[in-house]
Amino acid sequence: MTVTTSLSPMQLRLRRFRRIKRGFYAFCVLLGAYMLSLLNPLLVNNKALVVGYQGSYYFPLFGMYRGEFFGQTLVHGEHNLGEADYRELKKQFAGTGEGNWVLLPLYPYHPNESLLHLPGSPPHPPSRTHWLGTDDRGRDIFARLVYGFRTSMTFALLVTALSYSMGVGVGACLGYFGGRIDTYGQRLIEIWSGVPFLYTVIILSSIIRPNFAMLAVLLTLFHWMRISYYIRGEFFREKARNYVAAARVMGESHASVMFRQILPNALTPVISYAPFAVVGNISSLVALDFLGFGVPAPAPSWGELLHQGAQNVFEWHLVLFPLLAIFLTLQLTVFIGEAVREAFDPRVFNRLR
Repeated sequence: MTVTTSLSPMQLRLRRFRRIKRGFYAFCVLLGAYMLSLLNPLLVNNKALVVGYQGSYYFPLFGMYRGEFFGQTLVHGEHNLGEADYRELKKQFAGTGEGNWVLLPLYPYHPNESLLHLPGSPPHPPSRTHWLGTDDRGRDIFARLVYGFRTSMTFALLVTALSYSMGVGVGACLGYFGGRIDTYGQRLIEIWSGVPFLYTVIILSSIIRPNFAMLAVLLTLFHWMRISYYIRGEFFREKARNYVAAARVMGESHASVMFRQILPNALTPVISYAPFAVVGNISSLVALDFLGFGVPAPAPSWGELLHQGAQNVFEWHLVLFPLLAIFLTLQLTVFIGEAVREAFDPRVFNRLR
């Protein structure tokens, strides 16, 4: 006799999501790329991972070593009193044959490093050493795109999580309690939604220098309202169900009824909209960086690279590669959103029969 175990609605939805190949593969690719981007200092960096010098091992990622410490000399034979140039140090060690060695990252260039020693004037076209070329300041475009991807994804996920937490909390209170709380709350939301976001950023940028945390807080304050509308409507519908009345009769608190009973049944619009919110947050950061109100220089960002491409339209690599990176990232996220929306369609699976 075989015993069949029933699956929860969430398990059924996840199984359906895995069957939508385009969305599932896009999720795997994007998740893998983001996980790799967290290892950027180990993969894309101009600092050596390990230096073996005179029988000892040194780890430049965790400290600064002067060039003279390793006996590095400049072109004129003088000792390098600044931080060691590990690419040149590797060549120097290979030429001396004394058993010293340098282990560099897979792509040994930093996104903020100006490569002024290259022949000609920047921007430089793609080459074997610089896969996507350099920008107008001589910085490696591939390194800046990789670090910019991590910045954009981290920013978008953080803003989405913060705005969802705020929007879910406010929408739940408005929809659950209703009455004057809902009326006054809706009027306040309407007033706040009328505040122009871009003008607010411009005014604040003229007073204080914007940074990653400030931009995340600002976008959160302007992006939580849309999800609050969805949650408010779901709570209005769900609070009239019999299971909510049963929970109240059993003596559960308002918080328990809201977040343990109603919220799991109201998560469908939240989860379905999340990938598209990530797309919107990435686009917002790129737009702010393009206009000069985003993360401060010289932090690598896609919007700043787009701005350089607009100023150097005849440098094809400055235009093509940033646009291609943004397009692929947003397209993969949209594929995920479409698959999630189809998998969480309430007409297919419903927790309450």
